[in-house]
Amino acid sequence: MISLGLIALLLMFFLIFILSKYARERKSPQNFPPGPRPLPIIGSLHIMNLKRPHKTFMELAKIYGPVFSIQLGMEKIVVLTGYNTVKEALVNYADEFSGRARMAIFEELNEGNGVAFAHGENWKVMRRFTLTTLRDFGMGKRTIEDKILEECGFLIHHFESFNGNPFENIMIMNASIANIIVSILLGHRYDYQDPTFLKLLRLINENNKLTGPLMVGLYNMYPILRKFPGSYTTVRKNTYELHSFIKETFLKHLEKLDANDQRSYIDVFLVRQQEEKANTNSYFHEKNLICVVRNLFAAGMETTSSTLRWGLLLMMKYPEIQEKVQKEIERVMGSSKPQIDHRRHMPYTDAVIHEIQRFADIVPMNIPHETTKDVNFKGYFLPKGTYIVPLLTSVLKDQTQFEKPEQFNPQHFLDSAGNFVKKDAFMPFSAGRRICAGETLAKMELFLYFTSLLQRFTFRPAPGVTHLDLTPLFGVAVAPMPYLACALPRS
Repeated sequence: MISLGLIALLLMFFLIFILSKYARERKSPQNFPPGPRPLPIIGSLHIMNLKRPHKTFMELAKIYGPVFSIQLGMEKIVVLTGYNTVKEALVNYADEFSGRARMAIFEELNEGNGVAFAHGENWKVMRRFTLTTLRDFGMGKRTIEDKILEECGFLIHHFESFNGNPFENIMIMNASIANIIVSILLGHRYDYQDPTFLKLLRLINENNKLTGPLMVGLYNMYPILRKFPGSYTTVRKNTYELHSFIKETFLKHLEKLDANDQRSYIDVFLVRQQEEKANTNSYFHEKNLICVVRNLFAAGMETTSSTLRWGLLLMMKYPEIQEKVQKEIERVMGSSKPQIDHRRHMPYTDAVIHEIQRFADIVPMNIPHETTKDVNFKGYFLPKGTYIVPLLTSVLKDQTQFEKPEQFNPQHFLDSAGNFVKKDAFMPFSAGRRICAGETLAKMELFLYFTSLLQRFTFRPAPGVTHLDLTPLFGVAVAPMPYLACALPRS
C-alpha cells in the first residue's frame, strides 16, 4: 500500500516538473520589452485591477515606458501606450501589427470566421467585401443619412411619449441604433416592441456585459475554465441562439433571392456565394455569413448607443454646454432637419461630440492585436504571434495631446477663435488595418442623433437628483451607469 508520504513526494516532484516546464516555455526572447517579474502559474495577475485592467497598464507604463510586457497566467502580452507609440505601431507598421490576437473564448465561438476575430486571408476577404457592401448600401452617403433620420424620428416620438417625466434609455437607444444596421443587414427595420427584436437585443446585451475584460482575460489565461459552469456557458448559449436566428433569416432570404434586386447585405453575400459555388476554397460560406452578421449587429449597436447615452448624461451634467450646442443648432439648422452638411458650420457641436467620444473612452483596451511577422519595434524584438494591446485609453487621455485629459472639455477640439481643430490622437475607432469597419456610419449616426435630440429636447436629471455619477460600467464597451433622464420639449 502506498504511503501518504510517498504520495506527497510524488506530487511535489510533479509540481516541480510542471513549474520548471512552465519556466522554460515562458522564457522571454532576447531583447523583449521589460515588465514586472511574473509568478509561476498566475504571472502578474496579482498586481492587476481585474475590473479595469487598463488602469494597471497605465500605471505600469510610468515604470517601464511606453512599450512593456506583462505575463497574465500563461500569456505574455506586450502593451503599447501613448499616442506616438500606438500610432507608429498601427499606422507606420500597419502590416506587422495587423493580426488579431487569438483569444480562446472568441476562437471557439467564431472558429476564425467573420471580421472582428478572423485571421489571415479570411479576414482580408471578409473585411474588403463588408466595406464595399456597406458603401453600396449608402454608408457615408445621403441614402443612409435619410435612414438614420427616419429612425431617429421614431426615437424622438418615443421620448415624447414620456411627457417630460423621467425614463431610462438603455434598451430604447440600443433598439434605435440597432435598427440602422439591421436595415442594411436584413433589409427592414423592427418595431421597438417586436418580441424577436427584443430577444436579439437581450442576447447581445447580455453577451456584451459578460464578455468584458475580466471574463475574456480569465478564459484566455486558463482555457480549462470553459469546461466548468459559469458565465461562459451563458455566452455560448446566447451565441448559438443568435446563430440560429441568423441562419433562419438568411434561409428566408434565399427563398426570395433575386440577383437583380439585392436589397440587403445578406442578399449580396448569398449571390456571391452562388457565384463561387464551384470554388471549394471560397470564403463565402454559411459560417462566415453567420459570424459577419453577428459581428456587425453587435458592433453596430453597442458602441454608438453607449456613446450617445454618455452624451445625454454629459449634457445633463454640464447644462451650460448643452445650451451652447442648442444655440448653435438654432443658428445653423433652425427648425429644419439636421444634415451631415451642417457639421462643417457647427464647430462647437462637432467639438462636443468628439469630446464625448474621447471622454467616454468606449473601448479603452482596444481589441488585442497580434504581430504577423518578427518585428523590431522601438528597440525591442517582438516575435511573430506576439499578443499586442495597443492601449486606446492611453491615446485618448495622452497629456501631451490633450491639456486636461481627465476632464470633459470641448476646448480640446477648438482653437482660440472657436474653430474646430482636428486631433490626430483622436482614435476612438482605433487605427491602421484593423480600424473599425463602421467608423463612417458611426460618425454619421452620432452627429445626426445628437443634433436631432438636442434640437427637440432639453435633457435634465430626474427631479431630486443633485449628483450625476460618471462612473463607467465595464463590458465589451464602456457604458455609463443606468440613469433616469427627463426629455423636456423645446418650444
